[in-house]
Amino acid sequence: MFKKILIANRGEIALRIQRACREMGIKSVVVYSEADREAKYVKLADEAVCIGPAASAQSYLHMPSIISAAEVTDAEAIHPGYGFLSENADFAERVEQSGFVFIGPTPESIRVMGDKVSAKQAMIKSGVPCVPGSEGALPDDNKEIIRIARAIGYPVIIKASGGGGGRGMRVVHTEAALIHAVQTTKAEAGAAFGNPAVYMEKFLEHPRHIEIQIMADQFKNAVWLGERDCSMQRRHQKIIEEAPAPGIPRRNIERIGDRCAAACKKIGYRGAGTFEFLYENGEFYFIEMNTRVQVEHPVTEWVSGIDIVQMQIRVAAGEKLPWTQKQITQRGHAIECRINAEDPVKFVPSPGRITTWHPPGGPGVRVDSHIYAGYFVPPNYDSMIGKIIVHGDTREQALARMRTALSETVIEGIQTNIPLHRELMVDAKFVEGGTDIHYLEHWMAARKQR
Repeated sequence: MFKKILIANRGEIALRIQRACREMGIKSVVVYSEADREAKYVKLADEAVCIGPAASAQSYLHMPSIISAAEVTDAEAIHPGYGFLSENADFAERVEQSGFVFIGPTPESIRVMGDKVSAKQAMIKSGVPCVPGSEGALPDDNKEIIRIARAIGYPVIIKASGGGGGRGMRVVHTEAALIHAVQTTKAEAGAAFGNPAVYMEKFLEHPRHIEIQIMADQFKNAVWLGERDCSMQRRHQKIIEEAPAPGIPRRNIERIGDRCAAACKKIGYRGAGTFEFLYENGEFYFIEMNTRVQVEHPVTEWVSGIDIVQMQIRVAAGEKLPWTQKQITQRGHAIECRINAEDPVKFVPSPGRITTWHPPGGPGVRVDSHIYAGYFVPPNYDSMIGKIIVHGDTREQALARMRTALSETVIEGIQTNIPLHRELMVDAKFVEGGTDIHYLEHWMAARKQR
């Protein structure tokens, strides 16, 4: 087992990884930007190294600074968390070439699964169902693009091959708008991701967003730990996640979960990963794989009883998975609300100093957050400042616990989206379960008119 791990991230995930290390008796090194000097995990770290100014490009995305910090602190491995460099194959490669262990998949796996076109081709070969669409990246021939769209059937969605986070997508309802949409998305993709390649898929009208969490070791053992429903989204950004997914027959989940585990074995995947699917009319359609730990991993941890971050570390250290698929069980129901520093109606970011912080507590309540009273939320990064996660024996109990937890939570000095979560927890359709990925956008549009 490693004696010292460098955490190449910030915010709540840096604290989460630090806690996992502490439980395992591993020393943690935290890197931080000048904007994060006062962060809780910096104060709690065994060692902390400032790697640059507030701008991500000069700190959390600056590979030489992170590698240097690992060298000077004599760390053995680097955990990238999520976001920033976590799915950057070049970074994973540089980490390993510098003599450190990258706590994640191989650079080759990240490259294959990070490009949505090659990922889709790999999944088709592995027998994982995909959304009907183009065989690969769209050609330059406009006539061929029109032919592909007609074969798929409108509406279609144009997606950037190297995209993510809800960016680089455009829905097309008519042939007249097709070529312009393809050209615009290509230009955006080239500018945003350095890769102008785009592909086309059937646009599903009312799908749910269902994820399968997997864990694999270096010895071609792979299991799936359960599914998550992440359909409550705004502009393709998740707001609420839960496990298990309400209303989907268990045999359907088991069938797709087994296929995901088999695909991991086939491509030689190692570490934690998430297969993302659209689910409509009883069918699953693969959309992408995230080759890292997810923001919403706590809901799976709670229903499976497995510490995903610790397992990432164990697998990276060369350990075998300690269980078979039959030993993975699900207990109860978990819900997570992402707490963002933003206006709950207009969604404008709200950085600033937190004057009051009273987190919720009680049975079945978990808070993953790096904030404290007096903490200054910097304007330089993502607005998420924490997550409230609850667990109950049933979904009804989990919902009741989340309502109670949200009512107890007090954050003053900045605005947060807690009022939005309070409204959604009593919304009839959400309480019923099974809302699609467009539901929240429609709900907010209706709220504006009220």
